[in-house]
Amino acid sequence: MKFGIFYEHQLPKPWKEGLEQQLFQDALDQVELADKLGIDYAWEVEHHFLEEYSHSSSPEIFLAAASQRTKNIRLGHGIRQVITNYNHPARTAECIATLDLVSNGRVEFGTGESSAILELGGFDIPVESKREQYLEAVEQICNMLAMDPYPGFEGKYFSMPCRNIVPKPAQRPHPPLWVACSNRETIKMAARLGIGALTFAFVDPLEAKHWVDEYYSIIKSDECVPIGHTVNANIAMVTSFSLHQDREEAISRGLEGFEFFGYALGALYGFGEHKPGRTNLFKQFREAREKQLAEMPVDITESLTGARGGIGTPDDMRGHLKKFEEVGVDQVTFIQQAGMNKHEHICESLELFASEVMPEFKAREAEREAKKAEELAPYIEAALARKKFMPMPDDKDIPVFPALGRSIAEGEQEPDKEAQV
Repeated sequence: MKFGIFYEHQLPKPWKEGLEQQLFQDALDQVELADKLGIDYAWEVEHHFLEEYSHSSSPEIFLAAASQRTKNIRLGHGIRQVITNYNHPARTAECIATLDLVSNGRVEFGTGESSAILELGGFDIPVESKREQYLEAVEQICNMLAMDPYPGFEGKYFSMPCRNIVPKPAQRPHPPLWVACSNRETIKMAARLGIGALTFAFVDPLEAKHWVDEYYSIIKSDECVPIGHTVNANIAMVTSFSLHQDREEAISRGLEGFEFFGYALGALYGFGEHKPGRTNLFKQFREAREKQLAEMPVDITESLTGARGGIGTPDDMRGHLKKFEEVGVDQVTFIQQAGMNKHEHICESLELFASEVMPEFKAREAEREAKKAEELAPYIEAALARKKFMPMPDDKDIPVFPALGRSIAEGEQEPDKEAQV
C-alpha cells in the first residue's frame, strides 16, 4: 500500500492574528518532512467559504510552494473544483500542466464538483446540474491537456474556440485522474470513468472490501469507458492519524481533532446552518462533544476501531492498516491536520509512523504493484479501445485568427474602446 497526508487547512475559532499564516507555514513544513520520510502523496483540497473547516481556496499555490521544498512526494489536488463557474476548464488545464512542470511530473489531478451549498450557491451553480457540468468539464480538460491544438468545443455549459492550451504537462497525455467519492455510487462512477477513487467517507476496513470489489469489478467490465486519455485504476481511503508509544497520549493528542473534522463536515454538508463570519463551528462542536461525553464516558486507554483506528500506538496502526491492505485498498491517506491538532504532534506522529510502521508495507509494495499492473493491463487496453476520442482536426480545418491590430487595419472588426487602449 501507498500512504498519503491530507490537508483541509482547518482553522477552528477563535482566530488570532497570524494564525492563518502559521497554519500554512506549518503545513509546508509537514509536507517537506513527509517527503524526507518517504510518504508517497500529499493531497490538498479546494474549498470556498467553509470557515474553520477548510481555509484552502487556492491549492495550486500551496502545492506549487510544496513542489519547491520536496523531491519525490506526489502532489495531489484532492480535489480541484472543475465546474466552469469555479474554474474555467482552460484555466484548470493551464494550472495542472504548469504545476506538473514545476514539480517535475509529480501531479495527481483530483477532480470534484462539491456538494456544499455555501460553495455551489456562492458561485451560482445549480445543484441539479452539477454532475452534468462536472462530467463535461473533466472530459474537455483532459482533451485540452492532451491535444495539440484543442479543436474547440460547443457544450451545454461552456464553449470555447480552437486554441492550443499551453504549457503541456510533463506527464503525457495528462497526470493521473481522480475523483472525490463520498459514497458507493460515486465509487462506481469513478470506475465507469476509468479514474482513481479518492474516497472521503470514513468506512471500516471490512466495509471497504465491498467498495474495492465493486470498483475493480467495473474496471474489468465493459462499463468502463475512460473519460480521460488514460486509465488510473486506484482506490484511496482516508483514516484518522495520531501516533504515540503511549496509546492514551495518542488519543489525547488526536481524537478531538478527528472528531471535529467529522462534525464540521456534517454541519456544513448535512445537518447544520451557517451565518458567514459569525457561526462558530468549533464552539458548537465542543458543546456537543462535552454533552456526549457526560452521557457516555469513554475509556481512552482502550484501542480505537473503525475510522478511528489510526489513532493509537504503532502496533494499533499496523493492525488497522493491514485490514485495508488485505481488502485491496491501494492507498491510505491520513487525516492528520484537523481541529486543534498541534504541528509538533503531527510531525512526531509522521516520524514514528515512518520508522516503525511504514517499512513492512513498503517492502510488499513493489510486488503488489507489479502483479496488479499485469492483471489489469488487458482490461485497461480494452477500456481505452471503447473510448471515443475527440478527433484531431486536419491542418486545413484549423482556423486562422488575425491579430486585433491587423483586423482593425483591414476593416474586418470594429474596435471597441478597450481595444483602442
